[in-house]
Amino acid sequence: MDFFERQWSSYRAVVEHDLMEHRAVANATATAIDAWLAARPADASAPRLVDLGCGDLALLAPLLQRLPLGAYTGLDQAAVVLPMAQQALGSVAYTTHWLEGDLLAWARGDLDGGTAAGAAPATTDILHSAFAIHHLDDPAKLTFLQAARKRMSPGGLFVWVDVFREPGESREAYVARYTQRIQQGWPQLTTEQQEHVISHLRGFDIPADRAAIAAAAEAAGWRWHWAWQGTHQAEAMAVLQAA
Repeated sequence: MDFFERQWSSYRAVVEHDLMEHRAVANATATAIDAWLAARPADASAPRLVDLGCGDLALLAPLLQRLPLGAYTGLDQAAVVLPMAQQALGSVAYTTHWLEGDLLAWARGDLDGGTAAGAAPATTDILHSAFAIHHLDDPAKLTFLQAARKRMSPGGLFVWVDVFREPGESREAYVARYTQRIQQGWPQLTTEQQEHVISHLRGFDIPADRAAIAAAAEAAGWRWHWAWQGTHQAEAMAVLQAA
């Protein structure tokens, strides 16, 4: 088993055992998008959705399969997961695009080449990202929010699922308490799997301070609303719309 397969096995175990409340996140995501769709004018065109850090779509595929979309773009840095996502989504009535790349590059417009099926849309009506933006440092998060705002169509919806720090909590304190949560509260994972998650957490996770990021988003032209909060003061979902 190569490095990716070992890491992916650990990630899948976290999802399958619902250790980060992925099922509740999926339900909250569906509720937010359904409410936005219900509020649209009856003659509105079919919305385009961009999914940043789409992964394998194991949990989101059922929602995507029933949404009346005009186009879907799935983007991930790990090209190996894109065929998994495509298989999970299956045959749908709308156009799909699959892109390998960085979410900040997408926001800046650097990835608008599309695929053989045609170019991916330059703007989007629904932007979705789950557990990906926290890998950016704070200045990059601000750049992302400013750039992504310009890529939204009027009235568009941004669903941001992620881990966040408590207001005033340092990254070090967050990492320490999340590490303790894994070691004491995730017995479903093997010791090796726990170490994979902890190593990734320590090396790559930079969760935003939830109060600071909401203020930064509003300064960048977004209206911010907390639509779901997990039970561990970490996982949460914010719904953003253009101010």
